[in-house]
This record gives sequence, C-alpha cells and structure tokens, in this order.
Amino acid sequence: MATNKIDTTLVSAGRSKRYTQGSVNSVIQRASSLVFDTVADKKHATAGRASGELFYGRRGTLTHFSLQDAMTELEGGAGCALYPCGAAAVSNAILSFVEAGDHILVSGAVYEPTQDFCTKILSKLNVTTTFFDHCIGSEISELIQPNTRVVFLESPASITMEVQDIPAIVAAVRAKAPDAIIMIDNTWAAGVLFNALEHGIDISIQAGTKYIIGHSDAMIGTAVANERCWPQLRENSYLMGQMVDADTAYMASRGLRTLGTRLRQHEESGLQVAEWLAAQPEVARVNHPALPQCKGHEFWQRDFNGSSGLFSFILHDKLSREQLANYLDHFHHFSMAYSWGGYESLILANQPEELAEIRPAGGVDFSGTLVRLHIGLEHVDDLLSDLKAGFARLKQ
Repeated sequence: MATNKIDTTLVSAGRSKRYTQGSVNSVIQRASSLVFDTVADKKHATAGRASGELFYGRRGTLTHFSLQDAMTELEGGAGCALYPCGAAAVSNAILSFVEAGDHILVSGAVYEPTQDFCTKILSKLNVTTTFFDHCIGSEISELIQPNTRVVFLESPASITMEVQDIPAIVAAVRAKAPDAIIMIDNTWAAGVLFNALEHGIDISIQAGTKYIIGHSDAMIGTAVANERCWPQLRENSYLMGQMVDADTAYMASRGLRTLGTRLRQHEESGLQVAEWLAAQPEVARVNHPALPQCKGHEFWQRDFNGSSGLFSFILHDKLSREQLANYLDHFHHFSMAYSWGGYESLILANQPEELAEIRPAGGVDFSGTLVRLHIGLEHVDDLLSDLKAGFARLKQ
C-alpha cells in the first residue's frame, strides 16, 4: 500500500474501528478499573498489558491507545508514551535511561525547565550534566565521556531559534558512543516538520500542549521512541506513574486532525511577519529558521519541511524597564503569556543578561532586547498593524 501523505495520516491515524466504535472520532473511555468476565480474560489482559490490551486505567484506555497509535504512526516510531505535560515528558524520558554515576550531554539552549531538571534534580541523583554550545556539530564527540548515557537536543533552540546540525551530531555520537540514547525536544516542528527518528534520533519528545492541542486549553506531553528504546521508555514511565486523563488524550487526538491546516497558516503568517520585521530599522536580526539571517538556516533548509509560528527578533537597542512596559502593555492582538502553539498570537521579551543567565554554554551574542512572538491564526494585516503601533510607541 502506498505511504499516505502527512495530511492524510493526521486525519486517519488512530481511527481504527476498535477506537471509534462506529463514530467518526475515537471514543472517550474514562476508567480506572477495567472489568474481566473470566479468569482467562484477566490472564489474557495481563499478558498483553504492554501491547494494547485493556488492563488497568494507568496503562491506558481505548482513548489513550488511539492517540498513542496515531503519534507512533505520525513520527514513525515503535510506541508513544503519554505524560501530563511537556516538562514531564522531558524529565521522565531522561530518567528512564539514567542511573547514578551516569553523564548526560544537553544543548545549552534548551527549554529552561529542562536545564533546571538537570541541575536541580539529576544532580541530586549523582547524574552529571555537561551543557554544550547549541551550534556544535561533529565536535560533540570531544565531550563524550565513557559514562555518557544520554544526549539531549532541541532544534530550533528555545527563544533564540538556532537550528542544529542534527545529522553531524548523530553521526559523531554513534561513532564514539553507539549505546548512548539521543533525544530531542521536537515541539517547534510538532513532530511533522522534522522527522526526528528518520534522522537517527532515538526518542522524539513534544509538549503536545502547544501545536497538537492547538487551543491553549489542555496540557499533555508525548515521547515517541524507536524499537531499541521503546520497551524501556514504556515500562519506566509506567513505573513512575506517568499518564494523562482520557479527556485530554481525546482532545489531543482531535487536535491532530486539523494540525496540518493550522501549521500551514501559522507558517504563512509567521513568514510574512518575520520578513516585515526584517525590514524595520529598529530590528537588528530576526531569528526565524526560514530566513537566511537565522543561525543554522542551511540545516533547516536541508532537514525540515516547513516552519511553524514561533520565532524571535532582536532590537538594536536594549529597552529600559519603562520602555519595555509601554511597548508590551498596549498590544491589541498579541497577548503576554507563557506557552505558544495555540490559535492566538503571543508576545514576550527577554533582556540579553536574562538570557545569559540561562545559557550555561554561552551563545548570547547581542546587546538589544529580544522579543519572542508566536503568530496565531488572526489575519496577518491586523498583526502587522499591531506591531507597527508597538514600534511607534518606542519612538515616543
């Protein structure tokens, strides 16, 4: 049978008759206890508890299995573990593969809570972390130690959006530490703009809170693993009590059905805004992977098949506290909020010294204020008008 295009997979994955039971969408099966009619049924469920048999609520219901099957098909893995949020997916994926005395390598520009987990939790467990220059390539081999167990990536970088040379990093790690587990936070690409497992990565992690849910009204994390890593990720995550409620799993499955369409609009509007910003005299640089001025743009061109709506830009000047408040407090369509990936546009700002504090391996090469945008589904003309008014406030 021919391989489906991604839009078709997003619509059809996880919608077998077992999960839909005559409806269009998968059923919502809320359950803690799952009843067995006979001893034989109980024995059968116990034997198949790790492979989709209804066993106990924490192992999942039909609603969870539908989403897991869909994510596994979407990202080309052997299985998908579910978590209550993206940070839980990151921390429990790492915990599933390390023990006291191990060493891990982590990109120095990953999501701040990922860094905090390494420095504040793993350190107490006698697991050491080396943060490396996000833009490193094959030179990562020089940082690998005999006890290096995990290499954790995130591309593009959190906030500053540099794209990593994933094939070079993977090849270097495999050559020197073939048993090391390579993980990536793949949230920006929503699992569809970059196929992590096809590029040799073992586990692709997402904060499904962002683009999969898509409406800023629920939290979920996913981790899709290859055949080598899936049994250990599955069992250790289960032992650590990781799961989500059936309603959230259903909402994530529903979000998948429109993900392709939403991402295309995020990309189109995001590029229009990014290109407009690049032409503004107040802007020193636009950090959008699809623009040549973004670090690692050539790797994005080679490895990705599109862009999403999240990027940042850097002002020539560093804004004072009063200037920044006047700038941010009066937008009409851009809201200030953490997270991103929903239908609404968002804006946040970081001063260079603030970013330097959360970049243990350096990489802050600018002196002006950085502004991060998520471009939502509003009409792009309205967003541009809002941004124009923001620049006008800076001139006052």
